[in-house]
Amino acid sequence: MTQAEIKLCSLLLQEHFGEIVEKIGVHLIRTGSQPLRVIAHDTGTSLDQVKKALCVLIQHNLVIYQVHKRGVVEYEAQCNRVLRMLRYPRYIYTAKTLYSDTGELIVEELLLNGKMTMSAVVKKVADRLTETMEDGKTMDYAEVSNTFVRLVDTHFVQRCPLVPATENSDTGPPPPAPTLVINEKDMYLVPKLSLIGKGKRRRSSDEDATGEPKAKRPKQSTDNKEPIPDDGIYWQANLDRFHQHFRDQAIVSAVANRMDQTSSEIVRTMLRMSEVTTPSGAPFTQPLSSNEIFRSLPVGYNISKQVLDQYLTLLADDPVGCL
Repeated sequence: MTQAEIKLCSLLLQEHFGEIVEKIGVHLIRTGSQPLRVIAHDTGTSLDQVKKALCVLIQHNLVIYQVHKRGVVEYEAQCNRVLRMLRYPRYIYTAKTLYSDTGELIVEELLLNGKMTMSAVVKKVADRLTETMEDGKTMDYAEVSNTFVRLVDTHFVQRCPLVPATENSDTGPPPPAPTLVINEKDMYLVPKLSLIGKGKRRRSSDEDATGEPKAKRPKQSTDNKEPIPDDGIYWQANLDRFHQHFRDQAIVSAVANRMDQTSSEIVRTMLRMSEVTTPSGAPFTQPLSSNEIFRSLPVGYNISKQVLDQYLTLLADDPVGCL
């Protein structure tokens, strides 16, 4: 990494997380992989503070850890992931463009918190949307849940890896650090939750939601809290999917500039058909037949199958080789 990039990482970490997290993060960027006690010694920071800083960095996918043969856990900074924080506003704006204000706030909450359960995201976003609505109107949890599911279906949001059940049930001593795994087929599997309720407005500190002063409220037991329905299932924003979307937009724009609007709409349709079946870094989309493309063209786009085939031939023969 260049000195300018390290300085930029330092400024980003300090702005988002404060001085201690910035000190630990930049130290790992400069030195590479290191164990906990070495980090504490080299930075002159207490073990407790280093642990808390590493927790924050791991929560936001800015640091990864690895267990070595002797059981030593080493921590390593993800420099490119830190620099991606510059694009947070663009990710959020993209979610707003595709999924309106609800999608915008879902992605914003996930980026601000690193990882969250679906139920926590839905309740927080419903509350935030309710705050912006007219008095008497509220945002239903079900509506936010539907937008969350759509974001998962299009892979903009994905499940986080978790500790396998077998590791929890072992009778021997626990490993120095947990191994997090996830099956690819489960990465976009949304649990069936019945989240019933509406967003709540913030009240003044002297009154609760019913409008009663605090002094008149009976004390309630804290032991009766309902269990979280999706406890342990955490979600994060899939930044590679956002980059795939940006790349696809650039391709469509380039085809429109080189040829015409119809050509770009055909390419856009092919990219949209392949967006969740093709890995983000793949050099090609999945193969698609002209019949499939014809059936998937936007409603109201009136071109015949024969004209589509002519356009496909034209695109395939173009020296740029985009098709």
